Amino acid sequence: MAVITAGARPFSASTHQARLRHAAAQAVARGLDALLITPSPDYLYLLGYSAPALERLTCLLIPAHGTPSLVLPNLERPLPASELGALADHLEFLIWGETDDPFRLVKAALGDARRVGVQDQMWARFVLRLAAILDPVELVEAGPAISALRRVKEPVEVERLRAAAAAADRAMAAITAERLSGRTEAEVSARISELLREAGHQTADFAIVGSGANSASPHHSPGERVIGVGDAVVLDIGGTRDGYASDTTRTAFVGEPPPEFREMYAVLQGAQNAAVAAVAPGIAAREVDRAAREVIEAAGYGEFFIHRTGHGIGLEVHEEPYIVASNAEHLEVGNAFSVEPGIYLPGRWGARIEDIVVCGEAGPDRLNLSSTDLFLVD
Repeated sequence: MAVITAGARPFSASTHQARLRHAAAQAVARGLDALLITPSPDYLYLLGYSAPALERLTCLLIPAHGTPSLVLPNLERPLPASELGALADHLEFLIWGETDDPFRLVKAALGDARRVGVQDQMWARFVLRLAAILDPVELVEAGPAISALRRVKEPVEVERLRAAAAAADRAMAAITAERLSGRTEAEVSARISELLREAGHQTADFAIVGSGANSASPHHSPGERVIGVGDAVVLDIGGTRDGYASDTTRTAFVGEPPPEFREMYAVLQGAQNAAVAAVAPGIAAREVDRAAREVIEAAGYGEFFIHRTGHGIGLEVHEEPYIVASNAEHLEVGNAFSVEPGIYLPGRWGARIEDIVVCGEAGPDRLNLSSTDLFLVD
């Protein structure tokens, strides 16, 4: 889970008040009487602080009409007091002690609610207890309501994503300027994590390094394979900066690539450019996927593009909207997502190019600005 650390600039209380109001409006629009949100990225988005996910119930209750409540174990009471600031004046606090039943507090706060949205990442033990005590209240997914808010990034969120992308670009530039041959994938991965932090990330969340035949495995776990001349190397890196995620991929080649690899890479680069160019308000997400896939299929590599073209990004590295053939939802201004086609020839080599793109009013706003050309490295 992305966490806004001590070094992050907090959003204003008015921003979170507006988010709570919009969440309530989404509940109304979807025929829900309330939303129940436990510690998670959704909780962070709505309240602005990251609560610990414990066996004791902490739950934000957002009624369709009325004042939101925060159900808290007594020992956690000091945390929101210090983190919420002026927002605390706009919440009702329902504090429970070690021998109390917090689920009864939730039931009492819900009143005569009949249909309640439960946050997607709520622990099963909590959902089952709520279902039992609230029966016959219908519990449904809260995800669509919260996603409708989080998937459209506010300008300040876009700027945080832009800063995270720039930091990832700096880390990528640094690692591709170093000698990769003679080092293990694990050593290069560890070095990338250092570079991500040096470039401004508070956390380095992943550094995929797939070399040689491993470059054909999109989510390869870096191991003890020693990188050598003639290897393609896929570098997929990212972390968290001021609470927002970065994610970028570039492909390097150690030494001089053979003509067939250069040809394959040119196809991939053309596909990524076509997908980015397709981004515009009102375009179905699947059209961005199609733009990349058509280029790759026309060149005869269709069966080797084995994943979706992209995923949303924000507080989490993977969130909505998903850029996939099955997603007919239209892009909106403020949607932020990866564009990352790949071609993977099993047992031989693979390549991927990934940038974070925001759907702007006039089209694509590419946040990663480093070259997408093949990096030739020692």
